[in-house]
Amino acid sequence: MILAIIERVENIKEESPFNNRYYLTEYYKNIFDELDILLFPIVSIKNLKKVCDLCDGLIITGSCINIPPHYYNEKPIIGEKYNIDEFKLDKEAIKLFSNSNKPILGICGGVQSINVYFGGTLNQHIDNHNLGNNLHKINIKKNTFLSSIYSENINVNSYHKQSIKRVANDFIISAVSEDGTVEAIEKNNIIGVQWHPEVMNDILFFKMFIKTFFREEKER
Repeated sequence: MILAIIERVENIKEESPFNNRYYLTEYYKNIFDELDILLFPIVSIKNLKKVCDLCDGLIITGSCINIPPHYYNEKPIIGEKYNIDEFKLDKEAIKLFSNSNKPILGICGGVQSINVYFGGTLNQHIDNHNLGNNLHKINIKKNTFLSSIYSENINVNSYHKQSIKRVANDFIISAVSEDGTVEAIEKNNIIGVQWHPEVMNDILFFKMFIKTFFREEKER
């Protein structure tokens, strides 16, 4: 099995001739090595159709840069950083993989990209959710993909300062935090979570995603 995974750009030093680099955190490598699944990095829209044809599913990783708010009919916040190219890549990848009915997993910024692509909106700034590895409780909704993995309440990390405002049509909310913040959404074989299960080394989460949505794994 091969999963496409979107890498992010990091500005390593202003004015450097080697300014930007693409990166993927080691957490993903460790988890998918253990699951014996090959990751195919995506860094550009170019040849993305070929990547989609080659790969069995898509992972949209988190990002430090916010989605430009004009994509969900809101005005930008002065002083905030946005990255049009990054969201264009997410958007095109979501389109190709969803049109091919291939499973998609969005993590942190990835769930926000999924929601905006399918017509949802975001809260541009929220407080008390950029907590790092300090855990907070979320409630898992019944009869969802997440409820097949976890009990009713679990503790997760939190690295975000934006959140889902209006959920995209046909998606259901599968988890919320104690303050009502949307923590996960899903529709068919498209899953999005606001926390970082890879940082928590939550192998069960990824194992169940693979087992649930990939035919060859179901038949094992």
